[in-house]
Amino acid sequence: MGEPRLKSGIWVQAQLRLCDQNVLACVVVKRGDGDAGQILIKVNRFAEGCQVLAKRYTDEGGRAWTVVADGGEGPCDAYIAREFDIDEDVWVLEIEDPKGIYLPDGQKPQ
Repeated sequence: MGEPRLKSGIWVQAQLRLCDQNVLACVVVKRGDGDAGQILIKVNRFAEGCQVLAKRYTDEGGRAWTVVADGGEGPCDAYIAREFDIDEDVWVLEIEDPKGIYLPDGQKPQ
């Protein structure tokens, strides 16, 4: 049996609350499928650049948040646009995190 799945909409609401508690600006840029939509997180660290995070399978078969795009806003936005062209049910969260404190699911992204 795989890991238990939390509905995407509920997970997103939890991230909004977590960011609010940590005084991080967080916006749902694109609302996807509430039950099982893929979630992309664009983390803007301003001077440190941007990253897009997505859950991917690890070499061990588990799932972890992985950096799928890195650099400036241009490459990150282009990645998100390509994913949206493939799957219109994707969620996109944008978080402004100049101090680098945001950790999705408490995990440091790989």
